Amino acid sequence: MADPEVRIPSAEASTENLLRDVEMAVGDGTDAVEVRETGTEAANRGGAVEGNFGEEEDAIPPRITFIDYLKSPIIELLVGSGEDKTLLFAHQALLLRSPFFAEAIAQFSEDATTRRIELVEEELDAVGAFLQFLYTSEYFPRKIDDAQGAGLESDPDVPSGEDNGEQLLKHARVYTLAQKIGVLELKALAHSKVHRINSSARGEIAYARYVYANTPRADVTIRKPIASFWGQRSHVLRHEAEDDFKKLCLEFPEFGFDVLSYVLDARERKSIAAEEPKSGRKRARISEK
Repeated sequence: MADPEVRIPSAEASTENLLRDVEMAVGDGTDAVEVRETGTEAANRGGAVEGNFGEEEDAIPPRITFIDYLKSPIIELLVGSGEDKTLLFAHQALLLRSPFFAEAIAQFSEDATTRRIELVEEELDAVGAFLQFLYTSEYFPRKIDDAQGAGLESDPDVPSGEDNGEQLLKHARVYTLAQKIGVLELKALAHSKVHRINSSARGEIAYARYVYANTPRADVTIRKPIASFWGQRSHVLRHEAEDDFKKLCLEFPEFGFDVLSYVLDARERKSIAAEEPKSGRKRARISEK
């Protein structure tokens, strides 16, 4: 393999702009994007300007089709480590939607025969969900309906009535992966699926433990609902898994603090509402004539 040539794309570059830098080799030929010259550019180099009385001609951007994405080079993704390594493949132009992968791809030289990115610490199922999302804008299990309260498709890999929180953890792993690679649409989708799952107390504890271990304190998007959930139900749910609840509070003091803060804030709001003076307005008196 040739030595990598580092080319870091700007953070503001869109997928369509990045796609222009993608090697689009087909056989011995190369697909090229034709860029039309504007009237101003022609005038600057002394060329003749035709039509529209010298007005600048609007350049028509090339139309990007799904076939164009499929023409781009194949990237190898080596997921996991040791005996659990799995090699996956994806089209480069689609991976460029992620700033994380765009930066990694920019390290490859244009004449590289093999393009491989190692994802040693990532979960195979989460990476698979990410790739499915790139090609279909969804991942399994899909939402049954967009209506609030609707559930998800049945997942045969997760037995019904599971007690270890695996359904919640599946989407939590997709959420943290999406956060890492900068795909905000996938992050939002994963978070929305979490709230369509009914789990047990032990399942909720496993989910909370994963979230507090793998997200920053500032990520209130996923942490705040957990504190709210336990703040409203801890007096009931902690009896179902009291030992696990205590261990979680000791392992992650932030979790215990967030739950306690929610409970105290709720009591404070209730106390303030009770102390508010009632309206002193009296019923309008009917005038007698």
